Amino acid sequence: MKQYMENNLLEGWAWAKINYLVEINYGKGLKKERRKRGPFSVYGSNGVVGYHNAALTRGPTIILGRKGSIGAVHYSPKACWPIDTTYFVDEFNGLDPKYLVHALRSLNLTELDTSTAIPGLNRDSLYDQHLPIAPLAEQKRIVAKLEELLARVNTTKDRLAKLSMILKRFRQAVLAAACSGRLTEGWREQGPRVTPVDCSIQDILRHHEAEWVRTNGSSKKYKPPKDVKNNKLQELPEGWKYISSDALFSFVTSGSRGWAKYYAESGAIFIRVGNLDHDSISLDLSDVQHVNPPTGQERDRTRIQLGDILISITADVGMIALIQDEIGDAYINQHVSIARPVGNIFRPYLAWYLASMKGGQAKFQDLQRGATKVGLGLDDIKSVAIPFPPIEEQHEIVHRVESMFKLADAVEKRVASATTRAEKLTQSILAKAFRGELVPTEAELARRERRSYEPASDLLARIKSERESKVKSRKIHRNYGERHK
Repeated sequence: MKQYMENNLLEGWAWAKINYLVEINYGKGLKKERRKRGPFSVYGSNGVVGYHNAALTRGPTIILGRKGSIGAVHYSPKACWPIDTTYFVDEFNGLDPKYLVHALRSLNLTELDTSTAIPGLNRDSLYDQHLPIAPLAEQKRIVAKLEELLARVNTTKDRLAKLSMILKRFRQAVLAAACSGRLTEGWREQGPRVTPVDCSIQDILRHHEAEWVRTNGSSKKYKPPKDVKNNKLQELPEGWKYISSDALFSFVTSGSRGWAKYYAESGAIFIRVGNLDHDSISLDLSDVQHVNPPTGQERDRTRIQLGDILISITADVGMIALIQDEIGDAYINQHVSIARPVGNIFRPYLAWYLASMKGGQAKFQDLQRGATKVGLGLDDIKSVAIPFPPIEEQHEIVHRVESMFKLADAVEKRVASATTRAEKLTQSILAKAFRGELVPTEAELARRERRSYEPASDLLARIKSERESKVKSRKIHRNYGERHK
């Protein structure tokens, strides 16, 4: 049975402040344009960010996130170049480097954030942390057991990450099949009675003109939407036709700049790109900005209505949201477009087709404009060729898509839950390791084998002596140099 000693440590173990164990050094800036391809990894706070032909450290190195991903702990088995967003340790004074890596990972270093804007890790706060130190032989056994167990956990996490990618590709494949007619091929073979597409399109065009007249007061300047040119377009199933998105929308607009002056603590909702979701056509309203809306035409133009389709037009271009429920008084900013369908168009089918353009054969990204800032123009949104099936088939397509996406969402929730459990398992294994619960203690083995052993207190005393000798040696060399200038 393990014998717990003073301060809840096992026999032969000792507490030590990091300041007592190692020297923590600042990384050094190395801009991307200055890096020359070579064998040495360049580390930022997130891990490897490039390679260089020279190293800053002497050998095996622990890298700690100082800015950005504070408290992240990385290990390089050889010399490397930690940049100025990091700290590093490359002298271990007799400690097992990997033992120290795992011990640091067992600490919640993110709680040491001392900054207000950009996350930052103060070196003095880091130095002040205590680590449980085992005898050296026991450190090596702990590291070996940890790496065995954590390898299994990491394999599980890798598989879960692959599942997330598989689900993403599954959704893209479903949309591609839906919008090409493959998803409902069997449904069509059953010969259901459908409304001819030409009838639906004529009805849409009548509504399009009526909307123009209602808005402008006369049909004199009305220009009918242009027909779609069929060259280079994918062949459609029998009974489908292409229609220009210009015919399907009564108007397309984007939000205005300068909305910050309207920001408020409560009131109307301000919809941004972050409120649109990658894998659905729903809005995420868990985090919204409130505004005091403008007045007049600006208010009318940027206000969201039931049935509107929202499209992200900068940054992550082509995310879609269909407003299917009342969300109250809501407006868009300049990074989001409102595309308002005409008449009684079946909006879910249109929204899902536009969503398919995020990763399908026809892509919004192919329409992006701008040399300096990538973006999607409003004219681009109005020039998309939409595959248009009979209205009854549109309903069947949406039913099948949403059923399959619901299944994918359920699997994704289980994957997320399993990933969280895997993350917790990592911390649980680290906690067990530094409570001495993974391997027999050196004290136990020594008694069993009738031999002596070096407790951690002796190891720490030797580290102290060696570090004091190094400091004394540096002072002597420095004084000698000053005397002989």
